[in-house]
Amino acid sequence: MVTLYDVPADDLIQEVADRLEDRIEQPDWIQFAKTGSSRELPPQDDDFWFVRAASVLRKLATKGPLGVERLAVEYGGRKRGSTRYRVAKAHTDTGSKKIIRVILQQLEEEDLVESAGGDGRRLSDNGRAFLDDAAASAFESLDRPELERYA
Repeated sequence: MVTLYDVPADDLIQEVADRLEDRIEQPDWIQFAKTGSSRELPPQDDDFWFVRAASVLRKLATKGPLGVERLAVEYGGRKRGSTRYRVAKAHTDTGSKKIIRVILQQLEEEDLVESAGGDGRRLSDNGRAFLDDAAASAFESLDRPELERYA
């Protein structure tokens, strides 16, 4: 049985994002929202919402249970020193908590994520089955040249 650990992360996230397009909706305001205060522009990808939701789902599976605050740290980035971009110590800043919170709420409505009490949210049994099914699909579509010599 193929699990999420048997497939490269980018292939799994893309497969899960494709499947989530049918299950969750992208909010209208996402075209104007930045993904964190350390960013200068909103995301340019059309499928950003679904890729981020797939990434959140994978993070909950590998590191969970996680809360909004910890996920915001995971999606944070390097912040520039000052408004004039002078030389300053490197600082980090958290990602957008609103985006993460809405994604978690949508995933919870789809019964892929469940509350873990005071520890945040964790992957539900349906979520684990959803990820494993997507991993099996992604594993089948992988181009594995090392196996061609045995054919």
